[in-house]
Amino acid sequence: MIQSKINGLALDVSTQSPVVILAPLDASGPNGEKVLPIWIGPFEAQAIAMELSGIPSKRPLTHDLIKAVIGSMGGKVEKIEVTELVNQTFYAKIYVSVNSHTVEIDARPSDSLALALKSKAPIFVNGELFQERKDQMGPIGGPESGESPDSLRERLRRINPEDFGRYSL
Repeated sequence: MIQSKINGLALDVSTQSPVVILAPLDASGPNGEKVLPIWIGPFEAQAIAMELSGIPSKRPLTHDLIKAVIGSMGGKVEKIEVTELVNQTFYAKIYVSVNSHTVEIDARPSDSLALALKSKAPIFVNGELFQERKDQMGPIGGPESGESPDSLRERLRRINPEDFGRYSL
């Protein structure tokens, strides 16, 4: 596992889907030229964007609620991990400690990332999931659009990270 950060949010201009871009925390190390784009839903993108921008919500959002529930039970989000890619779907785990016991919870990466930001918990990514930037994104999990994995893979190989539109609220 490689400790990582959210390097930004983007908008895939061809599908109008939000994309969260993860990168290793230590950009000067051997993994510094790698990124992991993950297509996410608009509500999760909004929660991540608000947290990254420091914009508070007027009422608790889902991720605020999850954090509050964990805290009220005496727990703490220790870390999240983006663990694997299976059939074009990314998987993640949230690690919560309660009374000296750690619970591992299966979750979507988008929810996990939003919760990590709100809880100030570290983010880890399975190193095998990162793609070299020079590979121009490589095979990654995109939105459910009916597009074949080979077609999606080929389209994404031609996209530079800089070609993604900026995601805004």
